[in-house]
Amino acid sequence: MEHLTVRPVTGLAWTSNSGTCPKNFTLISFTEDGATANFVRGFAIKSGYYLCYSKDLTDGKVVSDIQIISEKDSIPQGYFAIAEYLEPKTSVSKKKRVCARYSPVSSVDTAVLDIKLTSKSKMMLQHYTYVGDVNGYVLWCRKGQFTNTFPQPKPRNVGLDMRKLSLDQPDTPPALPLRHSNPPPPATLPQRKLTQRRCSLHSKDNLDKSGDGSVSGVTALDGVPFSLHPDYDFQANGMSLQLNSQLNNIRIKSLADIENEYNYTFSVEESAAKRTRPSISAEAAPSAP
Repeated sequence: MEHLTVRPVTGLAWTSNSGTCPKNFTLISFTEDGATANFVRGFAIKSGYYLCYSKDLTDGKVVSDIQIISEKDSIPQGYFAIAEYLEPKTSVSKKKRVCARYSPVSSVDTAVLDIKLTSKSKMMLQHYTYVGDVNGYVLWCRKGQFTNTFPQPKPRNVGLDMRKLSLDQPDTPPALPLRHSNPPPPATLPQRKLTQRRCSLHSKDNLDKSGDGSVSGVTALDGVPFSLHPDYDFQANGMSLQLNSQLNNIRIKSLADIENEYNYTFSVEESAAKRTRPSISAEAAPSAP
């Protein structure tokens, strides 16, 4: 049950020394085989860079995976190059980059629980997974399940007045059912002129309303004001007078007027039908060769 109590790794970074190492980060100063974990190797080198990690869950994210890629490879989707907290004159080699994938603590069950370094590639660490090598150092990580130790908000002190507003009180009387006979006050509805269609809807609502006025007689359109769109409100746009003038100019024709106007005797067609087709006599017909 050891893996259930270990907090996961929440961040990785490069740092020059303990002075530049961020707060809540742990600097890896030595490898597992006792060598200095300074990734800048050389004689009489004063500055360098070290690998450090954090297990602070304040941001609510954990490191779910680690990869080491070369400078020719692109960073995989969902991964990010780890941050750098270095002195002004210090730089990290870009021949190989350490990338980490960060996931919300509530979306994963397993994460990176610990990381270690070795200076000899032939040395194996039990229960750790090989990640890759950088400048002669080998990076190892251990994955597993973890306990969600994300800080929970502290309970607030609820006063006596706030407790009275609790919805769990048994003495609260049950809410009365919705009544169609209690519409919202007329002051809240827009003051608009009722049209004939609106009046017919009101009369229809009264017919459909149940006898006891319960909610069974309420429809989805109850309480919704009916009004015409401004583009079709002829009275508001001043078009009623124009329509009335056009209607007054319409002349209603009688049956006799229509018959006189569209009377057609078909005399031309009748004379054409009486004509006889000219016939060709047998004498005038050319003889066959």
